Amino acid sequence: MKFLMPTLVYSEENCVLSHSAELASLGSRALIVTGKSSARRCGAFADVTAALDKHGVSWVEFAEVEENPSVETIMRARQVGCKVKADFVIGIGGGSPMDAAKAIALMIRHHDQDWEYLYDKTAETSTLPIAEIPTTAGTGSEVTAVSVLTRHDKHVKGSIPHKIFADLALIDGKYLSGMPEQILANTTMDALCHLYESYIHSAATDFSRMCAEAGIKVWARSKDIVLGKREASPEDYQNMMNASCMAGMAIAHTATSMPHALSYRLTYSAHMAHGKACGYFLAGYLREADPVEVNHILSLAGFKTVEELEEYYVVTCGRDEVPLEILEQSVEEVFANKGKCKLPPFPVYEAVIRRIAGI
Repeated sequence: MKFLMPTLVYSEENCVLSHSAELASLGSRALIVTGKSSARRCGAFADVTAALDKHGVSWVEFAEVEENPSVETIMRARQVGCKVKADFVIGIGGGSPMDAAKAIALMIRHHDQDWEYLYDKTAETSTLPIAEIPTTAGTGSEVTAVSVLTRHDKHVKGSIPHKIFADLALIDGKYLSGMPEQILANTTMDALCHLYESYIHSAATDFSRMCAEAGIKVWARSKDIVLGKREASPEDYQNMMNASCMAGMAIAHTATSMPHALSYRLTYSAHMAHGKACGYFLAGYLREADPVEVNHILSLAGFKTVEELEEYYVVTCGRDEVPLEILEQSVEEVFANKGKCKLPPFPVYEAVIRRIAGI
């Protein structure tokens, strides 16, 4: 067994400003990668720029990252970064800007390569230094080596083969305080999927399950917030962020499993939010696993049965009617990928995947 966690993580209130020196030490000119508005709305962008200004570090913003970022977006950002001579990259946002920041840092470093370098399994993976500031409590991208991109040429979404860890992660729960309820529900569902998929996984170890079990317990502390049973406190928001980070640490060692694999077609073709799409398959996945292990992780989150978990998903995320042809395509694609079929800790046949997908 091994345990690799190369990212330096600070998790506390006002941590961007408190650790501005560490952030500024990454370089002299930052490319700040964000979505169109959320980084500014939640206050994270103002904190980051104040931290850089304090230490005389210049910066340029690239605010064009869409949900499920495309290869084309990465290459546009690379062009901006090279033009301004950025020597480090800061990702602010949910999984999309943070994943994009990793790929952009790779491509600026290898500025003489075309977009196909992103998918070259034999290519060298050095990058510019990277800092990540999450503003949602779902992805855990700040501590994973994964960068998920969309390829419109193939109409698919998936991870690039390069394993890219950030150098620094600054986690502050206050950035969640103004988040719409539905986004909070979808993203915290993504975190729960990470935790459960990592635990029920063929690559699970005592170390990865340490992160998963701790993360599930922390996740459960704020379940009532998502259900609308009480108002959130600053501590609740920090718990949500910490659970997401622990979930990221867990999947950094195992990868995700069948719910995530099946979700990508729903995200691309049905335009379903990522966490909601993963949660669509979670109950079906758990029904195929060892009941003893499933009951253990259900209880850690305060669920008595898989059915109770499924009810939580319906109440918080909703359960859309997905067209049968999209589900069929998702099953076909996952079954054709032998690597994906080896991720669960139980035998996977087409009939198993179809049961997980509910068809």
